[in-house]
Amino acid sequence: MKKIIVIVLLLIGFSRGYAQDKEAILKVIDNQQNAWNRGDIDGFMQGYWKSDSLLFVGSVAPTYGWQTTSDHYKNKYPDKTAMGRLSFTILKVELLDKTNAFMLGAWHLKRDHDEPEGYFTLWFKKIKGEWKIVVDHTS
Repeated sequence: MKKIIVIVLLLIGFSRGYAQDKEAILKVIDNQQNAWNRGDIDGFMQGYWKSDSLLFVGSVAPTYGWQTTSDHYKNKYPDKTAMGRLSFTILKVELLDKTNAFMLGAWHLKRDHDEPEGYFTLWFKKIKGEWKIVVDHTS
């Protein structure tokens, strides 16, 4: 009986931790969407790992580095009109272990002259207690 109680308590603790981590990951994406829609690329970039090892894979080629990614966004989206209104649809969040997670989602950008959209996969890593995007593949 004691073994069953211990197992149940461990499962409850694990599921509670899982829910908190998933919620924290979704908050990163929510913060990014809100920052983007304010025209705040610097705020949007807070979701990314501030490292030269950050990997971003877009339509052209893979690039490395937080600063490179930030510069790319600022060049491609120089003002709020170019940025438009961003919305994300999260299709899947999977915690792989205590410090790694995977996300699959769709993005949609509404602008005056067009509405581009596509999909993304993100690898999140828990770094110093915070979930950060370490790999972004967006198409």
